[in-house]
Amino acid sequence: MVCRTTSLQSESSLLANGISLSQAPAAERSAAAWFCVRSQPKHEHIVAAGLRRLDGVEVFHPHIRQRRITRRGPVWFTEALFPNYVFARFDLQDHLHQVRYTTGVSNVVHFGDRWPTIAESEIEELRRCMDDSEMHTPLETLSPGDQVTIVNKAFYGIPAMVLKNLPAKQRVHVLLEILGQSTVADLKIEEIVPVQRVPAALQITDRRQSRAMA
Repeated sequence: MVCRTTSLQSESSLLANGISLSQAPAAERSAAAWFCVRSQPKHEHIVAAGLRRLDGVEVFHPHIRQRRITRRGPVWFTEALFPNYVFARFDLQDHLHQVRYTTGVSNVVHFGDRWPTIAESEIEELRRCMDDSEMHTPLETLSPGDQVTIVNKAFYGIPAMVLKNLPAKQRVHVLLEILGQSTVADLKIEEIVPVQRVPAALQITDRRQSRAMA
């Protein structure tokens, strides 16, 4: 993802995951642009709702929905694609004060008096991965070689590799290792959870998992 910033003096890092910045043309300094709005912890939905009530402010709050393994078995979770961040498009001069004082907002990402912006093309690329509710649900399609985690009682939590998918029977053959020996198991589709393959436009979130946005 590439970001631009108004009156930027030199190249620097916007976010800890490597987003780069470049100077925006002077003509754009008073025009509406996309900014990163930092929320208080776990307040992204509150910030998004508050910003949507402001005239002249457009909001993009992407989510991801996926299955995870828990002590209760596989459970569907929905979470913000970028924890503690919401994207908002607004005129900096006209709306900055309103945005900063919206309930749940910690601040708008900036460096002193410089306010990084996100290219419209980057937002559109993310939007193409989402449905109408700004949600991305990875498809759990299976192919030979895919990595999965078994969630039945006998092999709960054990990683495995798909050998053969039998969609007509709703079953799959997987290869797993037990006591140092490779074993083939015939399992029901619902007894495994795929290791999610993330679309290219969303791969930035893999880096985000281990490093919070600065």
